[in-house]
Formats: sequence, structure tokens, C-alpha cells
Amino acid sequence: MATRLVILLSLVAGSLLGQVKPAYQLFSKEGKTADYEKMIKTISKADIVLFGELHDNAIDHWLELQVAKDLQALQADLTLGFEMFEADDQLVLNEYLDGTIEERHLLSEAKVWDNYKNDYKPLVEFAKAQKLKAIATNCPRRYANLVFRKGIETLDKLPAEAKQWIAPLPFEIDLTLPGYKEMMSMGGHQSPGAGENMARSQALKDATMAHFLLKSKTGLFLHFHGAYHSQNFEGIYWYLKKKNPALKIVTLHSVEQDDIQSLEEANKNTADYIICIPKDMTKTF
Repeated sequence: MATRLVILLSLVAGSLLGQVKPAYQLFSKEGKTADYEKMIKTISKADIVLFGELHDNAIDHWLELQVAKDLQALQADLTLGFEMFEADDQLVLNEYLDGTIEERHLLSEAKVWDNYKNDYKPLVEFAKAQKLKAIATNCPRRYANLVFRKGIETLDKLPAEAKQWIAPLPFEIDLTLPGYKEMMSMGGHQSPGAGENMARSQALKDATMAHFLLKSKTGLFLHFHGAYHSQNFEGIYWYLKKKNPALKIVTLHSVEQDDIQSLEEANKNTADYIICIPKDMTKTF
């Protein structure tokens, strides 16, 4: 009896030790498991890849670097684009990439995010080492805040020098899109018109990122941004397609679930590929 118990316990222990604990699971938009290598081959043939990240997720930031490396191996003419850099910081970013200035100048003179060193520096250093273009696509946050506080029409009063850092005016804003409608409901309780201004502020960011992405595109363009900016094929994706319906755009969208073995219904059809990550994954800030 004791011998049989020992054998049983050994089998259980072996089974537990053999359990696989994946850090993420990749799915197609329909919710079928997808293969990473096949995905890379597919997206390498696109015009634009929109990578929607969770800003504080360690796996997302690691995957971004892997995707960039693997795409560059297949497509030498690769450009990286960043929501995390504002368009008026492009000169400083260029000067760092070409070796004119040191990192300390980039950190002090560009409006880098607090998590830059952990999360985005590896991508910028990869671009620098491989001599890839890195594009600052986001609108200056002061103008997004201006729209939130005073409305979209205030952009018309900006001087021409300021307008060069945002999407050309006027640009279409469709507040019936589900993402913007949700944002309006979130901000509507603050004050009259606050919800609409919040959505228009978001649209300014989306339109501006799409504008600078297209302006700088040559070969394959890989763009990094918060998942909300391309979720459900809205945001940046919507503006890109408005400008050029023929563009071949592939979207990657990041979600967190308690169980990543299968994709929850609410997360299906949010992108061409969905990166599903455990909710208890390490946060970077």
C-alpha cells in the first residue's frame, strides 16, 4: 500500500511539474489559437501594423521588441512609430538616433514617459542600432488638453507653427463610433460637454498619429500605442482607412484574462490578432 501511495504521489508531482505556464496566448480575431511565426510572416506583408499595448504590461513590451526584430529580419525597410513621443519631439529623437546628442539630452529635452527606460528604451535602442527610422506620431499633449478644456474649435486659433504638430484641420470626428461613444459616457458626468470634448481630444490623438504615420511611411510601418487607439478597428485604423482605403493594415490588440486558454467572447473580433495575457502578469509601473 505504501509503495502504491509513493508511486501515486510521484505521478502527481510529475504532472504538476510538467504543467505549462504560458506567459501569453495568441488568438485570431475569431478566437482560434494562432501561431506566432505564422503571424509574423503574415504581418510582414502588410503596409502598416498597429500594435495596441497595455502600457504597464511586461509581456507586451517584451513582445513589441520581438515583433520589431522579427519583422526587420524579413523587411529591411521597417519604420517604428510611437504614441509615446509627441510630434514636436521628432528633432530631438532624430538627433539621438543619429548620434548627435546623448541619451541624457533625449531624456531631458523630449517629453519621454515615466516608464521609458524600462519599456520603450529597448525599442529606441534597437532602431538606433539597426539605423531604422523612429517616428514621434502623437500630438503634443497640451493641444489634446486644450480640446478637452475648451473644445475642438480652439485648434483653429493656433498659429501655423503650432498646427504643424497636429492632424491637418479640419478633420472628421465620428462621435457615433463605439469607442468614442463609450468615452463620452465616461466623461459626461463631469460637466456639460465634457464627455464630447474628451472624445474629441482622443480623436485628435488618433487623427494626428494616423497623419504622421502616413507622412513618414515608406516600407513596412510598425506602430506602438495604447490598445484603445486601434481596438475594434477604430481610432488610428479608422483614420488611416479614411485617408487610404487600399492600405493593408493588420492590428494586434492586448487583453488580460484570468484564464488565457481560451479567448473570452468580449475580446473576440477586437483585432486581427489578440494577445491574451494573464491578469497577474508583472506590471512595469
